[in-house]
Parts: sequence; C-alpha cells; structure tokens
Amino acid sequence: MKKRLFILLFMEMSVGLVSLCGQTVDVHTHIIIPEYLEVLKANGAELEETFPLPEWDAGRHIAFMDSVDIRTAVLTMPAPHPYYGNAGESAECIRRINEVSARIKQQYPDRFKFCAALPLPNVDAAIREAVYALDTLGADGVKLATNSRGQYLGDEALNPLMEVLNERHAVIIIHPHRPTPYQEKIIACTPLAMYEYPAETTRAVVNMLARNVLVSYPNLKVVVPHCGSFLPLALPRMKSILPAMVKLGYMQPIDWEGNLSRLYFDLAGSPTVEVLRSLLTITTPDHILYGSDYPYMPADVLKSNLHKLKQTLASDKEFAEYMDMFLWRNAERLFVKNGVSDSIPTE
Repeated sequence: MKKRLFILLFMEMSVGLVSLCGQTVDVHTHIIIPEYLEVLKANGAELEETFPLPEWDAGRHIAFMDSVDIRTAVLTMPAPHPYYGNAGESAECIRRINEVSARIKQQYPDRFKFCAALPLPNVDAAIREAVYALDTLGADGVKLATNSRGQYLGDEALNPLMEVLNERHAVIIIHPHRPTPYQEKIIACTPLAMYEYPAETTRAVVNMLARNVLVSYPNLKVVVPHCGSFLPLALPRMKSILPAMVKLGYMQPIDWEGNLSRLYFDLAGSPTVEVLRSLLTITTPDHILYGSDYPYMPADVLKSNLHKLKQTLASDKEFAEYMDMFLWRNAERLFVKNGVSDSIPTE
C-alpha cells in the first residue's frame, strides 16, 4: 500500500512538473517591425499611445520564451493602428507586418503563431487582407483594435468583415487602442495602459454584446485581453439595467449565454486570486488563457509575473486543477486546425 501511494504521488508530481516546464502558450505578444515604426514616425505618432514602443526581434523573443519555458507565442500588431488618412499607406504597412509574421512563423514553426492585422477603418481593404492572410499566409486568426479611428467593434459597418471571418471560423484577438474621442488632459496624467486600456476594451466588448455580434456570427471566437478588463464589474450592472432599456425601446434583448460562450480571456497583467475569481463570474475555466504582453515589460518583470501566476495557481485548491488549462491546454484547443495543432505542443 505504501509503495503504491508513493508511486501515485510521484506520478502526480511528475505531471505537475510537466505543466510547469515547456508547455506554456502565450496568446498575448506583439511583433514590432522597422517598417511599422517608420510609418508612425512619418506621421508624428511614435507616442500616440502615450508611451514609446519597445524594441522587438525574434531572437530576443525566443530567448525570453526559453527563460520561462514558454513553448509557443502568438504574435499580433501592437497599438497604435497605422492609419493616418492614407488608406494605401496603412494597407501597405499592415501587409508588410503580416508577411513578416508569416515568415517568422515559417522559420520557427514550433515557436510562433500569428493573428493578422487588418487595414481598418477601410472595410473592403480589411476583407481583402483577411482573406489573403488567412487563406494564403496561414494566419491563425486576426487581431482587431477596440476602435480604428472611431470605428468601434460592433459597428454595423464591420458586418461584411465579420461575415468573412465567420465563414473561416476565425479567432479574433482584441487589443485596446487609444479611445476616440479622448480627453487629452486626462490621458496625459497616466499611460493609457493604466486605466484607459481596460475601459476601452470594456467599451468595445459591451458594444459587441449590445448588438449580439457573437450570436450573429457564431463561428467566431474572441479573445479579450487583460483579465477581462472591467467586464466582471460592468456586466452585472448591464444585466440589471437592460430589462428597463428593452421595455423603453432603447436597446434590444441580449443573448447573454450565446455571446459570452464565444469570449475567451487572456491573463496579461499579473492577475491576483481575487481577479481570477472575479473573471470566473463571467466565464468558465476552459476559456482562460495565459498572456504575457511581451515585449512591453522588461523580460525579468514578465518572468517574475509568470512565476507568481504559477505560484498563485498551484497554491489555491480551486485553481490548481486548472493550471494546465490556463497555461496551455485552452490555447491549444482554441488555435487547433482541422483537429491538429500545427505548432502548439500536445501531451
């Protein structure tokens, strides 16, 4: 009996070690290429998001991943959105980002995936780029800004794009951008990432929910960044107010279960136990994913954040059983293609 118990304990410890070593999938990282920076500089937009963009290259990114046992990272274009009134310039810049991302994925197939950027607010150009990126470049999804120069997610103008993405069962990674319009004096006090980004993300998702976008396009799967932002606080209030708004004719009914079942949430931002418990009031454990936000924080800070997250999960009785799900299993299921993941590890 003692020998059998020892073997079982050893097996459990071994499984735990596997979950901590080399399996983590990071769904929130950014690729920053010189051509993108050149467009920003040409338009005086280097500090549009109130902080300078960090440097990035694949070698340093892989070195960071190796240092924290991250197996695969999903690349996306950062903010700001490179559109300054010239649709051709924007489309050319975004095409370059997507082609570089595809080349890096091809060069390091076990390490990188990417979600393609789209040249919104030009919807026709965005559709062309989505088709090219998903069908030809092998993109693993698309990245959409919360707003593209005032065109917010949920806008009816985006319906033709959503139809194309829905036909392809696309994964959409949302990322906050500077709100439009914005109060310059307020955002000058703190970086957008500190408050406005969570508010902006919440605003965009609420707009999608209010218009039942995810029920209308049921094949879409949408990743919400930064631990759900303010949604765990906003949704109960929204639900309490909605019946009166519907009765007065100001809003339509919302299919809460249908919409929320298509939302996923990344953990970028070093969540506490309290944040994780709050997130589970609006989603289920199989819809939570790890994200680092590399390279926006120093590598040693991100390394410490991931270590803290693993400790938080391992030390909590409820969350310990979800560790593998949060760190890599959920991401593996989300980005699987035709039943086989082409770069995310399996057991």
